[in-house]
Amino acid sequence: MDSTQMTNKRAGARMNSKLDVRKMTVTAMLSAIAFVLMFLDTAVPIMPSFIKLDLSELPALIATFALGPVCGVIVCLIKNLLHLLITTTGGVGELSNFILGAAFVLPAGLIYQHKKTKKNAIIGAIVGALAMAIISFPSNLFIVYPVYYNFMPKDVIIAAYQALVPFANIDSIAKCLLLFNVPFTFVKGLISAIITILIYQPLRPLLKGNN
Repeated sequence: MDSTQMTNKRAGARMNSKLDVRKMTVTAMLSAIAFVLMFLDTAVPIMPSFIKLDLSELPALIATFALGPVCGVIVCLIKNLLHLLITTTGGVGELSNFILGAAFVLPAGLIYQHKKTKKNAIIGAIVGALAMAIISFPSNLFIVYPVYYNFMPKDVIIAAYQALVPFANIDSIAKCLLLFNVPFTFVKGLISAIITILIYQPLRPLLKGNN
């Protein structure tokens, strides 16, 4: 290997090192933002009072588009690891949140990585929101709500949903989830997707270091 090749190799290694440091820095920054957004939740009129809307998947989706799906999943993981320090569910809520977040950003990122166009970003985000909504059903039914039963009896939870639609026959947690939580989760994903599509291009140079 001559001196020119060695110089080019060293320059490439330095460039890769800088990119890795930037990727780690941006991932950490977006994880911190996601963690903060977990606290900025709000009640939703069409849902029981114990169901809140937060947009903590938004930074993870941005990370997915800017840095790749693995970084998006890492943002979901870090925000929930941080939230474990103040958990009220013994880690069950955080586990479910991570599963749903990963279900959202992973397919979105894989579709976008295949061909990085705005169309693919939109398709990927919609597919991710749909995947998150579908997985929310077993996640809530078998992981989250059994923990809720320790604080709120099952019949009280069902009654809270029933009160929203008195004309419907809601007699099981499964029906509650299918009628309310699954559509709510899909809409929540779409909200994060819409905001991401709107702000991603202006943020892209800063996130990827192309400014």
